[in-house]
Amino acid sequence: MIEGSCCCGAVQFELTEMPSLMGTCHCSRCRKVGASTLVFVKADTFQITKGRDQISTYKAEAPYRYNRCFCSICGSALGEVLSEGDSFPIVANCIDGDIAVGNQFHEFVSERPSWLEIGDSAKQFEKHPVEP
Repeated sequence: MIEGSCCCGAVQFELTEMPSLMGTCHCSRCRKVGASTLVFVKADTFQITKGRDQISTYKAEAPYRYNRCFCSICGSALGEVLSEGDSFPIVANCIDGDIAVGNQFHEFVSERPSWLEIGDSAKQFEKHPVEP
């Protein structure tokens, strides 16, 4: 079991499987909410165990695809934990333990600030990666 939570512990969740993918988003929106490194989880392996009523949502506007959820008490970015999709991104920093998945891509590198250097060899995309 992989556990995760917000900073204050009001929102808690569990994963029954390791996330399938990790990526870093450099868009201004993700940077401003402190949610740049995301892991993608399957909906049937993810469960909110505490604090669903403490989750607030910031709605996405084009060109962004995902709504962003956060704890209404401490403000921790959570990713898209209220998604109804088969898989969705959650903020890697909310996972309480170590996970065995490395960064596989950078998206919205066109919005990367000049002071941030990408220090790995993961694939880079100007906007969202092309979907299969």
